[in-house]
Amino acid sequence: MDATDLGLRRLAVPTTVGTIVVHAGRASGSPVATVLLHGAAGSWRTWIPLIAASDGMRRPLSDIIAIDLPGWGESAGPVPDAGDLAVAVAAVARALGYPRWRVVGHSLGAVVALDVAARFPGATVAVGVVSPSGRGARMVAQHPVRGILTLPGLSGMVLAMRLLRGLGPLSRPLLSLLARTGLLRLLARPLFRHPARVDRTVSDALAYEIRPASFLAAARAARTHDDAVWRRVACPVRVVRGRHDVFVAARDGQRWGRLIRDLDEIVLDDSGHFAHVEQPVPTLLALREVWAADRVPAPVRRSATAA
Repeated sequence: MDATDLGLRRLAVPTTVGTIVVHAGRASGSPVATVLLHGAAGSWRTWIPLIAASDGMRRPLSDIIAIDLPGWGESAGPVPDAGDLAVAVAAVARALGYPRWRVVGHSLGAVVALDVAARFPGATVAVGVVSPSGRGARMVAQHPVRGILTLPGLSGMVLAMRLLRGLGPLSRPLLSLLARTGLLRLLARPLFRHPARVDRTVSDALAYEIRPASFLAAARAARTHDDAVWRRVACPVRVVRGRHDVFVAARDGQRWGRLIRDLDEIVLDDSGHFAHVEQPVPTLLALREVWAADRVPAPVRRSATAA
């Protein structure tokens, strides 16, 4: 399945952090865009299962702006910090004619989504956070050897990225060889609860997006991120993550709940780090308030976890 099948078209939008490539479309006449932000080692294509599932449920997502973040997909690097990227994301939505938006981010994209809401509270109607990378993940990115005891999956990935970066131009042919032989799919098993159920085209796209320099640049930028800015988030924030997510520390949800006044979390029992890829329908349902959000503010709720 490609962009045309989903009713999306490729656009290149100039911003202060460089030209950002997006796949946008399915306009409904609403002034509210649905902005989708992928995580590290991803691209807009990681949202294909979720968009397709919405069509299958006959509740199609509309006014989509699926962004390739700088350093991945078709958007050239370097990787900016989350604050500068948040400004660029808002500029993209406005350039495409949307004065307001709901924004949904996966992993690293979740941090950017919350920064967008914090910096543009009047324009952000809701935030959806899928398998977020919290403070625990950032600590591991900074000290991967020490992180083996807390988040071994993420620690191993950071160390692998450092090794690949050290190989320089040899890293790409090595990754291509691993992808052709199926070994890369095997190495990616910790990301998913049921790797065999993940569509091959999706896993191949993820393999292509393993870019060590971009990954490590994003990890460096995340170390100095000030989460306190999220106290300015005024809209509802809905979180969905897999119970078997190897990149999320146990205390991350509690920390977020202390910063964001209207946050609710749902945990999917049968998913890993890519909840929107493994379980797109449950993810869509968990974020139903995000898709429906517009002008009317949701009632304030405290953080809770549900199976």
